[in-house]
Order: sequence, then structure tokens, then C-alpha cells
Amino acid sequence: MYLGLFLMPWVFLYALSTMTMNHGEWIHSLYGEPRVKFAVESEQAFDGHFPEGATPKQKAMQILSGLRLEGAHNVRVTPGGQLVIQRQDMVTPRRISYSPETGRLVIERETFRPANFLERFHRRRGFQSPYLADDAWAVIVDVVIVAILFWALSGLWMWWEMPTTRNWGWLAFVGGLLIFLGFLFAI
Repeated sequence: MYLGLFLMPWVFLYALSTMTMNHGEWIHSLYGEPRVKFAVESEQAFDGHFPEGATPKQKAMQILSGLRLEGAHNVRVTPGGQLVIQRQDMVTPRRISYSPETGRLVIERETFRPANFLERFHRRRGFQSPYLADDAWAVIVDVVIVAILFWALSGLWMWWEMPTTRNWGWLAFVGGLLIFLGFLFAI
């Protein structure tokens, strides 16, 4: 019971985020705009210097540190040589673009939309970044996984221990398995 109460926010938001993804086209059509919309938060000169031979990842970390926006991120270099950093954040993701030609940074914040937030929540994963919060999140998701497996296995055990439910249990088990296999091979 206490574990269920502790994990309730994750299970609740996982269910909502799955629904958002399953009905994504309809939900996003309600906005009447692009799925992801950015607003310029600030523009500024970047006065830092990168070490000789710095990789895009190292440059991104230096820029994020200077902006006090350290955290999980992705980085790419455009064909024009611009460095684009996607700073992952559950509530306020940002896109930071650095132009080596002009030495300018453009910091954009993603406009908050509940559907996008729920999708970020669903896709959030840890153990890939060196940040404690990401690892803690991943550990709790692992606990949710173990709890769901325990729920399924304890249901199986309870079914087997109560002989009066075996016929309906077999029907439910075989029916679920056949539908699962049908979708597995049809999709």
C-alpha cells in the first residue's frame, strides 16, 4: 500500500502521458499551431573561448555552465556551423543556438503545453547523463517497473491459489495472450 502511494504520481502521469501519445494528433490539433513553439528568452554575446580541439559536447557544456543551465542536453552542429543545444527540462526546455561567426547566443524557451510536458515525462530516462537528478529519476522508474511486474505476478499467483477462479482465469489468460500475439504479428 505504501509503495503504491509513493509511486502513484509516476503511474498516474505515465497513464496520462500514454493517453496523450496515443491520441497525439487530435490533442495537438487543438492548439492550431506547431507542436513545439519556442519564444526568444534572450540574446547575448558569448565571451568565452573554447579549448583547442573542443568537441561540440564540450562546447555545449561550457556554454550551459556559463548560462547556469547545467543539466541533461543534446547538441548538434548545423551544416552552417551553428551549435544548437537542446537543454532538456521537464517544465521549461530551452534551445540555445551559438553562432561562431557572430559570437552570439540565442536562448529560446519552449512554450509550455500540457501535452508536450506529458510526452517529455513519458520519454524521460536516466543513467545516460552525469547528473544525480537524472539517475534518481531512473531509479524510481525502475522501482515502478518492479512494482508493475510484482502486481502482474502476484495476480497470477492469487489466481492459481483460488481454485474457484481458475476457469475464468484461464479464459482471461488465453484471451489476453491470443490478442497480444495477434497484435504482435499484425502490427
